[in-house]
Amino acid sequence: MSKINCIAIDDEPFALEIMADDIQKITFLNLIGTFSNPLDAWEIIKQGKVDLIFLDIQMPVITGTQFLRSLPTPPMVVFTTAYQQYALEGYDLDVIDYLLKPIPFDRLLKACNKAEELFRLRRKDKEAHLVPVPGENEAFFVFSEYKQIKILFDDVEYVEGLKDYVKIYVRTQQKPILTRQNLKMMESKLAKQRFCRVHHSYIVALDKITAFQKTKLLIGKKDIPIGKKFAELFEQQYHP
Repeated sequence: MSKINCIAIDDEPFALEIMADDIQKITFLNLIGTFSNPLDAWEIIKQGKVDLIFLDIQMPVITGTQFLRSLPTPPMVVFTTAYQQYALEGYDLDVIDYLLKPIPFDRLLKACNKAEELFRLRRKDKEAHLVPVPGENEAFFVFSEYKQIKILFDDVEYVEGLKDYVKIYVRTQQKPILTRQNLKMMESKLAKQRFCRVHHSYIVALDKITAFQKTKLLIGKKDIPIGKKFAELFEQQYHP
């Protein structure tokens, strides 16, 4: 079974040494580097060699949150910090976990188990594009609010893209599910027979459309624009 390639970033040498020692005790992790400056880790992350980052927040050159926001396609991240006040920002950045120093080993292990679960699910999802659910319905998983959430395809009404995030609107709950990925990645998970990209910011479930015109469609009470670039494809796919 493949190990999770990880790195640790912390400007405090002692904290970095402790973290490295603890990581090496966890059998499913493979520590491939430690860095005192986040910018020194940029190249190895860019090459796609890193699955998981243990990232300090309060650092002199660039903070951990600033560094994470600068990554175009960030790997999984566990924040490690002595400061509680960054927890909300960590939540917004959709990190795996938020660990307060000094970090007990059992707490670190719990965070790593979360990362391993997500890592395995992503590998399965990448290989099969979806995770089948027994029965007629099928589903896919997204990481949101520090946990994996299973979403039935039948429940999806539409998906809205917001730069590095998407909002998934489902009929079973009032609030959308927010997850860190782009709309193109989400599009690859959704069956083309049932879903259609109608705008650079929207994917819709074809069977949830209640009305449509040349430039927009309606799902429930939501008006969704149809972009010129996507109009022809929509006309080909949608057969009311």
